[in-house]
Amino acid sequence: MADLNEIPRLSRLTAILTILQSKRIITASEIANKFDISKRTAYRDIKALELSGVPIYTEEGKGYSLMEGYTLPPIMFSEQEANALITAEQLILKNKDKSLVNNHSNAISKIKAVLRYSKKEKAEILSERIAYFVNFTNETTSDNLSTIQIAITDLKLLKIKYHSIGKNEITERTIEPQALYHSSENWIMIAWCRKRNDFREFRLDRIQSLQLLSKTFESRNFNLKEYFNTLWKNS
Repeated sequence: MADLNEIPRLSRLTAILTILQSKRIITASEIANKFDISKRTAYRDIKALELSGVPIYTEEGKGYSLMEGYTLPPIMFSEQEANALITAEQLILKNKDKSLVNNHSNAISKIKAVLRYSKKEKAEILSERIAYFVNFTNETTSDNLSTIQIAITDLKLLKIKYHSIGKNEITERTIEPQALYHSSENWIMIAWCRKRNDFREFRLDRIQSLQLLSKTFESRNFNLKEYFNTLWKNS
């Protein structure tokens, strides 16, 4: 019979393994803060995973990551975790960007596929009994969010035709996408505009055409929190 004191640690090791699978790199401090343990215990947990055969790569001064190419068995979700995902699905379905809705629906289908039969039935029941009172007509106003996300992470330039409501004009821009945020049911992209030589915000529903270019741009080390702080200070 397993030592009862080991049960919390086994759960923690499983959770650490899940985090390693979902993040490129994690530090001992992050593990310690996440699970309210000491850094020494975090080091011991990493060592325990290594001894069990998990190929963990240590980057000196940075943290830990799983060796490239290593895959873990399919993740099994608890009922509460599955319920959280199903609830989020109903909100995403009301989003006005078609690419986000389609990609999220595909991801949820894959998640449902690994649920046990009894949980699948419960997931279907919950799907039918969760509602969000937004976007009643299921209107879609853009289909570019997924492409913009790729452009942000791959540092790819975008060429857009943008309708500026204030000036009632359509302009062509080459932009360096930096971040996205959602406000009042609209997605807004923050980008460095090469036409204006400054940061600008673009509502996705006003982008008339968008082209992902093969050319990349240099990282500006953009920090979304600092960006908002600067806006608030200057407002």
